[in-house]
Amino acid sequence: VMDGHFVPNITMGAPVLSCVYKGVPGIFMDCHMMVAQPEKWVDDIADAGGSLYCFHIEATSDAVSLIKTIHDRKMKAGVAISPDTPSTAITDEIGAAADMLLVMTVYPGRGGQKFIERCVPKVAELRARFPNKDIEVDGGVGPKTIDACADAGSNVIVAGTAIFGASNPEEVIEGLKATVNSAQAKIASKSA
Repeated sequence: VMDGHFVPNITMGAPVLSCVYKGVPGIFMDCHMMVAQPEKWVDDIADAGGSLYCFHIEATSDAVSLIKTIHDRKMKAGVAISPDTPSTAITDEIGAAADMLLVMTVYPGRGGQKFIERCVPKVAELRARFPNKDIEVDGGVGPKTIDACADAGSNVIVAGTAIFGASNPEEVIEGLKATVNSAQAKIASKSA
């Protein structure tokens, strides 16, 4: 969901989510909120059937309170960081309170951007500090970049252009899943 302020694009948030939820009851809707003042939209997204409300740490001054508000509305809370934000912006307190941590590997707001490799170490740093959290990567992720993301510890992948631009989207999805699952199995065997 983009508001035209935090990012230059705008999309219709809650009305679209409501329609999707009515059409596919019980769907898990991971709502990546690329918005200024993310506190303003929690109720609308919850009422529309949102399952996970992921906000950008750069857009709020009190992440812990916002996470509590999201949890109070029975949604999972995600915290995203943009490419120029260090992973240390997600403090131990914020990371412990959140359900998912998102490392953007492109600048939020536009599809089809080139993957920013320098963001991958942030995934590894967050995985080391939060070994049991979902860690998502979003932006430029596809068959050529999935290995770096998965090996760094990301277990949730967002891929748009790589799937929608593929001649065989199902094959791309299966390949991405297999790479993540294989990397997660290696990580689990090292910690066992």
